[in-house]
Amino acid sequence: MSSISQQPVFIALQANNDTLSIIDAILADNPQAVLHEYPAMVKIDAPGRLVIKRASIEERVGRDFDLREVQINLISLAGEVDETEDEFTLQWKSA
Repeated sequence: MSSISQQPVFIALQANNDTLSIIDAILADNPQAVLHEYPAMVKIDAPGRLVIKRASIEERVGRDFDLREVQINLISLAGEVDETEDEFTLQWKSA
């Protein structure tokens, strides 16, 4: 049986106009997340789990959004990925 770890996860994205709504949605849906801004990129850290919700991004961009679009501006991530049409989740699973 696997359990969810509290080991930190993160996602790093290019900092540009296309990612502003994605970043806003991630921070709104993950109150424990911490935003770090760097030249040309942002890194969002979270303890244990980070969820990116398609519906939250769609609310902000005002159009249909395919979560695979996140990968266009993806620089790096840490955590095991669980991806559906509605959510992109990063977390570490313990054995």
